[in-house]
Amino acid sequence: MAWLLTIFFILIFSLCNGSRTPVSPPYHDGFLNNGNFEQAPKKENLNKTVIVGKYSLPGWEIDGLVEFVSGGPQPRGFYFAIPRGTHAVRLGNEASISQKVRVKLGCVFSLTFGATRTCAQDEVLRVSVAGQTTDISIQTLYSADGGDTIALAFNATSKVVKVTFHNPGIQEDPTCGPLLDAVAIKQMSPARYTKGNLVKNGGFETGPLTFKNFSTGVLLPPTKLDRMSPLPGWIIESLKPVKYIDRKHFRVPSGLFAIEMVAGRESSIAQIIKTVPNKVYSLTFTIGDAKNGCHGSMMVEAFAGNETLKVPYESKGGGGFRTASFRFLAISARTRITFYSAYYHTKLEDYGHMCGPVLDDVIVRPVSYSKLSLDD
Repeated sequence: MAWLLTIFFILIFSLCNGSRTPVSPPYHDGFLNNGNFEQAPKKENLNKTVIVGKYSLPGWEIDGLVEFVSGGPQPRGFYFAIPRGTHAVRLGNEASISQKVRVKLGCVFSLTFGATRTCAQDEVLRVSVAGQTTDISIQTLYSADGGDTIALAFNATSKVVKVTFHNPGIQEDPTCGPLLDAVAIKQMSPARYTKGNLVKNGGFETGPLTFKNFSTGVLLPPTKLDRMSPLPGWIIESLKPVKYIDRKHFRVPSGLFAIEMVAGRESSIAQIIKTVPNKVYSLTFTIGDAKNGCHGSMMVEAFAGNETLKVPYESKGGGGFRTASFRFLAISARTRITFYSAYYHTKLEDYGHMCGPVLDDVIVRPVSYSKLSLDD
């Protein structure tokens, strides 16, 4: 009888300890499990390109018609550009892929993913994570070499979150749908001040993960689509996204990162800062071009308090920048500073993809002048 009791307690102890085993690998910055889709399904689980079996795609759970595709020419005259590797998945009508990811409870994370359309002009990619659902239109392309990279932010409401990519559309060809070729995650640092600057993250050094080996920049959707900005401290308050660019692949005026305002007047960012009413402040910022062929007469408009400054910049697409500043009077304890591009731009040798001026080094400081000095 004693040996039965011993076995019973051993089983109970094992079950209790087993309940603490993570349901997914520990979190780290970088690709999700098979987030670059380079681990292929077994040959017996592929019907040409269609994946057969709910768990046949390593690291992912699939639902509906999901294809495992390679880059290059495709049947019926299609061509799939897969810049971040060799393979990708295509989500057919109402199809989805999902994965459970272990995260740190209460922290903010960003998802960075590469996506492009393959057939119709109105394809949508629905991203769901931690109770948040966002529909990303991939009708307009902002990158010329293989689809756009997009980032979304979310707050981890549990230690394990389910990340789902879904094609909500229904096309005449059931295989038509968005192409997904890379999915990565990053824990976001809080927005911080730097000494002598009232703007948080004024140099844009804190932002979503960027792919090291390939980058077309990372699109940051407007706040109406992603309430928690993947650019800490800033509000993407326009109708269209702005682009987060890195020094390795673009010309950045200062530091490692900057913002490219790729959608003209439909692309703007803002921040609400703490100010003292009736006190005068100076706003300084740098604009330029990303050395990506974006050319033409650019103009960035800046707003603070009741003041406005229009800063022109003539771009030949080869890189360059200039710094501008103006003073404003704070009329309340909170002041919104806003930037947007006045014009629409395309690249010198590629008129099909949008681009725009670069913004960097946003600094607000109090100045020891009276109200009259605003007119000096």
